[in-house]
Amino acid sequence: MTAATERRDRTLAGRVRAYLELVRFSHTIFALPFALMALFLAAERDPPGARTVLLVLACLVAARTAAMAYNRLADRDSDAANPRTRARHLPAGLVSPREVALLVLLASGAFVAAAWFLNRLAFILSFPVLALLLGYSHTKRFTAASHFVLGLALGLAPLGAWIALRGALDASWRVPALLGLAALFWVAGFDILYSCQDVDFDRGARLRSIPARFGVARALHLARLLHAAMLVALLALGREAALGAVYGAGVAACAALLAWEHSLVKPHDLSRVNVAFFTANGCVSLLLCAATLIEVLR
Repeated sequence: MTAATERRDRTLAGRVRAYLELVRFSHTIFALPFALMALFLAAERDPPGARTVLLVLACLVAARTAAMAYNRLADRDSDAANPRTRARHLPAGLVSPREVALLVLLASGAFVAAAWFLNRLAFILSFPVLALLLGYSHTKRFTAASHFVLGLALGLAPLGAWIALRGALDASWRVPALLGLAALFWVAGFDILYSCQDVDFDRGARLRSIPARFGVARALHLARLLHAAMLVALLALGREAALGAVYGAGVAACAALLAWEHSLVKPHDLSRVNVAFFTANGCVSLLLCAATLIEVLR
């Protein structure tokens, strides 16, 4: 790093940029659409108020920031040893562990505070949810099912948004549950796909993952099955929530994108994993959200 770069990084704008890159802020696009879908479905064709929307967004961004920052903190030693991740901010010395720990505390506090402003149940549930979000970072040390824990963490977003608006999981609980299940399958599937890049390192470092335990070929097959299960859950959601042709078209477009995603990644060619992970999945969440909101608001 040059002296000029160091000076730029010490500015307020440089520090903010470093923190946003640390937590991959742009990846909020993966979870945000599912929360918005649940929020508008819970409102039953009557758009939720701006206050509720803003508080749900605050919860989502704060929770994800806390989880990602803690993940970087917990994994800093393994990230430093892994050639693929050693340039990340903590191993590279672009931010300090103390700064990241403070970010975790601030984001966690913001999440709990935003939940308190929503309703009593949201506030009570914010504590076990936060424990799950932070605890995920340690699961790879003892179970290959860590991908499903991550899926559960993001799958809770629709349930949380539903509770944020209604204050309870009422008789319509199957709608957010199906949406959360779809998110769980989707996230677990693409996390398995993404972790194929680290199969050799994970085995050497005794870290647990589906690819490290069963091999890349079987892991990719399981990822395909999980994404097929996601589509089944989305179709069931459409039926449960009485969503129409626009939503159906959105699900069909998502199926095509997921098929394209899996066509990019082969057991002996992982060079296009990043394209599959970022481009395809970002489009999936946005398309699905757009289709749902069109159905709800028209």
